[in-house]
Amino acid sequence: MHSDHFDPYVLNVLMPDLVGHDRSPAAFVVYLYLLGKTTRAKRDTIVASLQTIATETGLSKSAVQIALRLLKRRGLLDDAVQATVTLPARRVLKPWIR
Repeated sequence: MHSDHFDPYVLNVLMPDLVGHDRSPAAFVVYLYLLGKTTRAKRDTIVASLQTIATETGLSKSAVQIALRLLKRRGLLDDAVQATVTLPARRVLKPWIR
């Protein structure tokens, strides 16, 4: 088992914002999942399909799709990186770090 260390901003600011303000706990779960994967890979972009994210987070594929759209709109995922069926790339952004 491995432990991930996240910036306190993620839990102190981002969680209440996504869960409370946007009413989307799924978006927070998906962001944590992607942030953990990129942190462990030591890269900001990973390959993760909708099905993989859904299976590994326990969410439905449609909940993951909605969450990904919200994360892109909020600037937490790079919408310039277009995921395709053959290459489902996701680039995680940390806009609070300049």
